[in-house]
Amino acid sequence: MDSRLELFLSVAENRSFSRTAEKYYMSQPAVSQHIHALEERMGTKLLDRNNKFVKLNKAGEIVYHYGKEIAALYNKMDYLVDDLTNNASGPIKIGSSYTFGEYLLPNLIAEMLRLYPHVQPDVTIGNTEEIARLVNNNQLDIGIIEGYTSRKFLVQKKFLEDSMVIVGSPGLVLKQGDSFIAEELSEYTWLMREPGSGTREANEKLFEQFKIVPGSFLTFSSTQSIKAASEAGLGLSLLSRWAIQKELKYGDLITINTPGTPLTRTFSYLKNSQYQSKVLESFTELLEQKDLYSTFFD
Repeated sequence: MDSRLELFLSVAENRSFSRTAEKYYMSQPAVSQHIHALEERMGTKLLDRNNKFVKLNKAGEIVYHYGKEIAALYNKMDYLVDDLTNNASGPIKIGSSYTFGEYLLPNLIAEMLRLYPHVQPDVTIGNTEEIARLVNNNQLDIGIIEGYTSRKFLVQKKFLEDSMVIVGSPGLVLKQGDSFIAEELSEYTWLMREPGSGTREANEKLFEQFKIVPGSFLTFSSTQSIKAASEAGLGLSLLSRWAIQKELKYGDLITINTPGTPLTRTFSYLKNSQYQSKVLESFTELLEQKDLYSTFFD
């Protein structure tokens, strides 16, 4: 990759010429000279700087954004060429939405490392839209999402079914029993994920399908925090069965029976490159082994 762009990305991330100089074993004037050359190439200043700080200006933000994509593509090119003559090894950037990422992906990576000990996974967990954006920008090799994304990808394949159930604390719901008609569900506070989440999308489909109008709802940024709030009796939630195995086993949460539930959705994986390394190919093969997932909870 162009050394000027590489140094620029480092200065932008470290907000410092001196720290970049130390990282690359260069003098600070040499780093400044490279940045100046890049600015001349772009025809404009990219950084606002004085004795106290260095920060990106508007042009710098554009160069930084696309520079990160260029760096990711360069690294991918490098290890794909090397991959032609070697076994599955090296880096793989995996992104996942929260439900799969927190409850299934760790076991899947453990299995991958058992089979391919020289693989170097780098994992990003985010909501569905964030993961789709990172794959779209070539910052991830593969993204695993729940629900739907409007973005178009070279590969978008469903690989695993997910069952969504309504859950609550035994102390909250057993006063009236654990079976409800849809109208009764509107009387409770609902605990929901943030917009852009696949679980939030499933929750909104549930409300629409059963004409549920919650009296109130609380928003959380992770499934784990929703489970804790549900156990504390703050309200009801719609969660994946994969995410509540332990809570159901120990009686911390119970499922609420309502006609039409559980709801079914699927996990999908996204790829945005026509080239597939042996590492990515091996990981994809593991993803598609449906029998593997049940062993994670034995």
